Formats: sequence, structure tokens, C-alpha cells
Amino acid sequence: MIQVKRYTATDQEAWDAFIGESKNGTFILKRGFMDYHKDRFDDHSLMVYDDQRLLAAVPAHVLKDTMYAHQGLTYGGFVWAKKIKFNEAFDCFQKVLAYADLQGIKNLVVKEIPRIYAQLPSDELDYFFHLAGANCIKKDVAMVIDYDEALGFEKNRREGLNRAKRHDLKVVCDNNFSAFWQEILTPGLAHKHKTHPVHSLAEIELLAERFPDNIKQVSVYHQGKLVAGTTVFLTPTVVHPQYVMGNDDKNKLGSIDLAYNYIIDHFAKGRRYFDFNTSSEQNGALLNSGLLFWKQSCGARCITINQYALETKNHNDLKLNLK
Repeated sequence: MIQVKRYTATDQEAWDAFIGESKNGTFILKRGFMDYHKDRFDDHSLMVYDDQRLLAAVPAHVLKDTMYAHQGLTYGGFVWAKKIKFNEAFDCFQKVLAYADLQGIKNLVVKEIPRIYAQLPSDELDYFFHLAGANCIKKDVAMVIDYDEALGFEKNRREGLNRAKRHDLKVVCDNNFSAFWQEILTPGLAHKHKTHPVHSLAEIELLAERFPDNIKQVSVYHQGKLVAGTTVFLTPTVVHPQYVMGNDDKNKLGSIDLAYNYIIDHFAKGRRYFDFNTSSEQNGALLNSGLLFWKQSCGARCITINQYALETKNHNDLKLNLK
């Protein structure tokens, strides 16, 4: 019998073990990552059981009458057990909607886990959203390198690497988060975009301490001075630079080209994709042509990432039409 349970702190060990053994979960969905900013969200994560067997986990929080999965994370949605079957996944989805409806939660908004992060095919949720009449409220364009069919750097990126070589730049994985945040990233974002990093220095150092195999800091030096860097998130299938920034000399030195070339190659072993992140804005309506050009010149090509919204009451009419 399928039962939905709200997550509590006593479930952390079971939750984290499940995420680690799931077919589409990643470290950012473990509690050590989710809970670093738990004071900002009213957590309402769910665990779905068939008797004692944990079939699904839903990292989520509630705001007013809406459950979000998850506004504080890059993605959320439903994390599935590695051996879950299609009918079981459907039952979990329907029960979650019914649970939310009973709790007075009228809407569910889900930022799907991009399929490149799954270790096994995991598109069940996309089909269930179709059956439930969900609306796709956001469709982002993300640029990705497939290591199995890598296109390589184009001429302008190779020229950047040659500049880095001529200037004798050094690139190392040294986990120098402090210098990168204080000297490069924070002032660079403030000057160029009038914004700041999503994670503070204290937060990223805490997360790197909790997930040392998943979060790395790569630094680029010119004559001993830090000139660029990138904070890299690693999952079983994907290399993803969470932050990339260079100083004002980045074009002259070729420091960003060198940083990308290093992390694309250095962390590739055992992984399938390199994720440059999204290049779209305004819920996908506006494409950043500069980002598209730059990422495509590194050999990246497009995938799309969706965000869905639906009314939880739709569980009443939800069924699989089986022949």
C-alpha cells in the first residue's frame, strides 16, 4: 500500500541513503545541501513508501497554498528508486497529489531534474504531468557537451588557449574558495551584473566540507596572482561549473578558456556530460546570444529543461489508460 510521509529530521539517514542509491538523485538533493538554507524555506519534503520500501522522495517546501519542488535548488521534482517500475511511479505521483490536496495545498510547481543527471531513464514524471494536465510554465535552453560525441573547441576558443599558453598561466584544483570569492567572483558579479553569488563564501565552504568529492574549486594564476576561477559541481553523470569568473584581463590572458578546457578534461572520467547551464532568460522567452555563441564555440549543444505547474485536485481524474 502506497503511503506518503512528510520528512522530519529523524529521516535524514534514510533520505540521504535513498538519494545516493536512486536513479536520478544528486548530492544537491541530500539534506546536507538542502538544509544549509533551511531557515529560508518552510520545508515540506515528502517520502513515498510501499510498506517499508521507499519508492520516491520529493524535495519540497510550501509557500501559502503552493508546494514548490524546489525554489531554493537548481532542480527538484521526484527522485525515483533505482528499480521502481512505471506503474509504481504513477501510484506515487497520484498519492503525492492526493496528499497535498488533503493538506489544503492547491498547486504543485516542479523544477524537473534534467535528464542528463539521471543514471537510468527517468522520464516518468514528464508523462504523468501530461496526464494530469500540467502547464509548462518555463522552458530553459541549456548547453551541454556530450563526452561520447565531443565536438571540441572551435578556432576562437583555441586562440584563447594559445594566449593562456603564451602568458604562462597555471591552472590548479586547489579549493581556494576564499580568494576566488573575495578577489574575483563577488566584485566581478557586483560590477558586471549588479548582483552577488547565490552562495556566500561561508556557505560554499560549508558545502564543500560536507561534499568534498562533489564540489571543487579550480584556480587560474598569472605570475602567482589569481586571475580566474571556477567552482565545479560533480555528479555521477555530469560536470557542472556553478560559478565561472575572471578578472578584467580575462580576454587578454585567455584565462577563462584555460579554466574551461581544464575542467572539461580533468573531471570527465566516468561522466557523460558537461553542463554549461542555461542560456535563456524570462522563462525561456529571451535567449542570451553571447552565452549561446560562447558555449557553442566550446562544442556544446542544446537540451531543454522544464518547469511545470498543476492543481493538486487533478488527482481525482488521474488514471493510466492501459490496454
